[in-house]
Amino acid sequence: MAKRAKQVLSRRFLPQDPRAAIPYRLTPALALRIGVLGMLALIVFAVLFLRLWALQVLSGAQYLRAAQNNQLRTVRVPAPRGPILDRNGHILVSNRAGTEVQIWPSDLPKNRAARVRELRAVARVAGVPLSQLATAIRKHRGDLLTPVTVKTGVSEIRVDYLSERKEDFPGVRVASTFLRSYPYGSLAAHVLGYVTEISSAQVNALGKLGYKAGDEIGQSGIEATYDRYLRGSPEVDKIVVDSLGRQRTPPTPLSLGHAGDAVRLTVDLRLQQAAEQALQIGMQDARASNCYGCWNANGGAVVALDPRDGAIRALASWPTYRPSVYAGRIRKTALDAAGLTAATAKASNYPALDRAIDAAYPPGSTWKPVTALAAMEEGVLTPYSTLQCTPSFTVAGHTFNNWDPNASSWMDLRTALAASCDTYFYRVGYRFYGLPGGPRLQAWASRFGFGAHTGIDVGPEQTGLLPTPDWRKQAYTRKTDPCCWQVDQLWKPGDSIQLAIGQKDLLVTPMQMARFYALIANGGKLVTPHLLQDVEQAPSNGRRGRVLPTAPFPAPAPTNVDAGALEAVRQGLLEATHLSFGTSVGVFGSFPVAIAGKTGTAEKIIDPGDGYPRTFNQSWWCGYGPFDSPTLVVCVLIENGGHGGTAAAPAALHVFQSFFHVKSSTTGPVHSD
Repeated sequence: MAKRAKQVLSRRFLPQDPRAAIPYRLTPALALRIGVLGMLALIVFAVLFLRLWALQVLSGAQYLRAAQNNQLRTVRVPAPRGPILDRNGHILVSNRAGTEVQIWPSDLPKNRAARVRELRAVARVAGVPLSQLATAIRKHRGDLLTPVTVKTGVSEIRVDYLSERKEDFPGVRVASTFLRSYPYGSLAAHVLGYVTEISSAQVNALGKLGYKAGDEIGQSGIEATYDRYLRGSPEVDKIVVDSLGRQRTPPTPLSLGHAGDAVRLTVDLRLQQAAEQALQIGMQDARASNCYGCWNANGGAVVALDPRDGAIRALASWPTYRPSVYAGRIRKTALDAAGLTAATAKASNYPALDRAIDAAYPPGSTWKPVTALAAMEEGVLTPYSTLQCTPSFTVAGHTFNNWDPNASSWMDLRTALAASCDTYFYRVGYRFYGLPGGPRLQAWASRFGFGAHTGIDVGPEQTGLLPTPDWRKQAYTRKTDPCCWQVDQLWKPGDSIQLAIGQKDLLVTPMQMARFYALIANGGKLVTPHLLQDVEQAPSNGRRGRVLPTAPFPAPAPTNVDAGALEAVRQGLLEATHLSFGTSVGVFGSFPVAIAGKTGTAEKIIDPGDGYPRTFNQSWWCGYGPFDSPTLVVCVLIENGGHGGTAAAPAALHVFQSFFHVKSSTTGPVHSD
């Protein structure tokens, strides 16, 4: 029994560890540690309990509302853009109803494999390349709550297919939209411009004005300049969706939108059609003339404006394009076919280029009235001073030829303008060379608006090039012209001589020339060309909407040119179209309305694409009518069109015929520069 008791005692008590100072038992220090840990555990549980109580009791209602709001979605419904009208109310751009397929990235499956499968199926149903769809979604990866447009103008069959299989396509929605419609196809494409989805850079720049990702915005022409009026205000709706993003209730409007305002232009639809037809006539006449290089007459521009206030009646450029190619989801294949991408633009002769304002050319003899006015203002000559018109003019061993090798007579200014005598103006240009007070011809040309923007309300616009001695020093340096800069940067007599007839380095736009001829027509005032007539509230019931206030365009600015000098130039331009030796009398001589104007044949070095630059003649005609009370200025350029009287003048006649509602039988171009 004693042995058994000893064994039992050995199980109830731990043997003493010789390394321990005291046996294992609950000491005060150990009790303190256990108490501290217990208190910490109690505090943690108390905090959790209090937090849970606060969430459920104190903030329960708030979080309930937040949970309910997670089922709500705010949707922006785009407003229909305002129409663009001509001056008489004809609709140039309107809207048509369309259907588009959208993807809400936040509602796509979270599993990558499932998401890819769905995107493949959507791309197949919509007829859109998967790569294009993926690119569009990547562009919106920073904004998952803005829908991505997959395709616009979806057929009814595809819409029905997606609608019947909503459960198979979470995050996919079919929505109604508005697409821009162009009832006249490519007519005035450069004027009207086009609309596409706003870019991320534009959102960053215009976000403060209310633009959001996914909005449509004008990218060029009137659509861009007056987008703030045309875009309207979107409606903002609230909808309830389930966990898959499917709409469960009808939309509830949070704010009502309104349609865009109507923009009425100064353009006349009928005259615009005539201007575009005139370009075809000019190019056909040029190619039929069989002149050197005229087979390459494949572009041009027409400007028609009111010389009294600068209102543009027609603005045409060729080649052109159809703005409808940008309506809805843009297809690269369509842009390539239209020559609107970098890879295809050159082969199509740059159809997106507005040659009326964004391309510059040497003006040739249409520049001679500029030289004439500057010369009379500077006392270089008088209207009745006579100078020799000879086959050539030689200065310092350099010979400058006249376009007419048989010319040989003394002429006054009016006759020299009518006959377009080069050597007469060579002599005038030489008188300008070295004239004290700086480059005086260029100073007057600058006053007439050359070398600067015209102020037209669409763009982009070139300023052209008005060469001066300072320009030559900046353009020709050791770096840009290592072999010959010391000579080339000098302003030499030949520079002034060729500038006098609108050649060598001088470059102008057709709009700048039209503006200058408006100055001649209106008595010396420089107008600001513009396309906007007014902005109106969207018309209803066939009635014109209320006109909204807009900033007025600058009034015609006086140039203080001498009235006598202007009259001398005006008479010279009238003789150019009515006297037997006038360079466009064969075109305008029998026209019932008295037209005054000037032909021009400007040499320009061009590489036609074979690597061998050659000189081609640019065909010009600029003028106005009626002579006594001008209401229309017309300026025509035919690229590589040969002589001005061959191509540009007949094209201008076609525009005048449409404007004045009269026809004329032409005798054909006479001997013309």
